[in-house]
Amino acid sequence: MAEPGTKEPIVRCTEVVKRFGSQTVLKGVTFDVAEGEIMVIMGGSGSGKSTMLRSMIGTHTINSGSIELFGTSICGLCEEELNEVRKKFGILFQSGALFNSMTLAENVALPLQEHTDLDQEIIDIQVKIKLELVGLREHADKYPAQISGGMKKRAGLARALALDPKILFYDEPSAGLDPVTSAEIDQLIIALTKQLGVTSVVVTHEMDSAFTIADRMAMLDQGRMLCVQERAWFENLRDSTSEEARTMDEDHRLVRQFLRGDPDGPLTARRDDSGYENDLFGMTTDRVTRTPSVEPTRG
Repeated sequence: MAEPGTKEPIVRCTEVVKRFGSQTVLKGVTFDVAEGEIMVIMGGSGSGKSTMLRSMIGTHTINSGSIELFGTSICGLCEEELNEVRKKFGILFQSGALFNSMTLAENVALPLQEHTDLDQEIIDIQVKIKLELVGLREHADKYPAQISGGMKKRAGLARALALDPKILFYDEPSAGLDPVTSAEIDQLIIALTKQLGVTSVVVTHEMDSAFTIADRMAMLDQGRMLCVQERAWFENLRDSTSEEARTMDEDHRLVRQFLRGDPDGPLTARRDDSGYENDLFGMTTDRVTRTPSVEPTRG
């Protein structure tokens, strides 16, 4: 149960384990997402964050543990029951995942046509409202091939909003976008969360975006959940000095390196210990000179 004065979690993941054959990708992952917050799940490539997202939307069946949405476990649900749950959340895929043969308006209308009994006139009004929310109403009759990557992301978001979801899942919303467009998407995520009261779960490895939008942040590494904390906690860890870092345990130093984009630390030491040079050349080779990381461009 939630503490007095707090909201019951709308997403609850408990000891989630996911294996693909002999490889364990998620190793007992536990975290909650409160109603109305923006939770950012971050981690490097191969950390398990995309697998975690697909497990939360029911694309992957987990091996053990539990995932609850809206207070109900989705584990063990049949496809029909799972589809009923899916009507309550929307997903923005990394590519936008628009149907190229349909206009933007037709893409947004599709969920309403498939899952409601609304008259076409009402659907048309709903489509205009959703496209206006993402600033694309005037582009309703264009096809995906006629618009930019950022506009495709926004159109995908409009479609995700079609059924007025309570939760929005975002898979790398800033991927492949220029800095200005990425910042616009970040502000759109914040605005929609505040205006519509939806809960947002954002999977990303873009630190500028993460620190801009997050209420809380979760860090995955090699399938382990290292920490789940308020954004301010991660900001303090990111801004800690090298001297302070020396007193930290390895997990905290690993998170700090990831947040800062530092070229030296536990993450790179792990790769150094992989034996790659010996495997490739049969001998030790000089490392490529590392340069300092670039300072974040956005606060």
